Amino acid sequence: MKISSAVFILAAALSGAACTTTPQAPAQSVSFLAPADGAVVSSPFTVKFGVAGMAVQPAGTMTPETGHHHLLINADDVPAMSVIPVDEQHMHFGKGQTETTLNLKPGKYKLTMQFGNGLHQAYGPMMSKSINVTVQ
Repeated sequence: MKISSAVFILAAALSGAACTTTPQAPAQSVSFLAPADGAVVSSPFTVKFGVAGMAVQPAGTMTPETGHHHLLINADDVPAMSVIPVDEQHMHFGKGQTETTLNLKPGKYKLTMQFGNGLHQAYGPMMSKSINVTVQ
């Protein structure tokens, strides 16, 4: 009886170990490291981009879970898999840059960071973040 009890306890312990949860990958998101939402800044000012759960790679790289930053000025995020426009409101950082210096006229601005793949296709609202800044 003692041997079978020990086998049962060992089997229970091993099956419990097999049922442990596997750590999940970090959530994919973007963030502004600077400036903070609602900041009052003077031009020129630095904007720093952050990303979690994906890697920054230059444009043209089509490795899964990679991409590069785009900064939209007074523009909304871009739908998933739509190509991010190239114009004065949509800045592309295709070399893999993680910060930029902006020189904006005084006023209120909405800055939206949009992460996109190597073909400049947006990952959509899930990989965008907006903040508001006031330039003095």
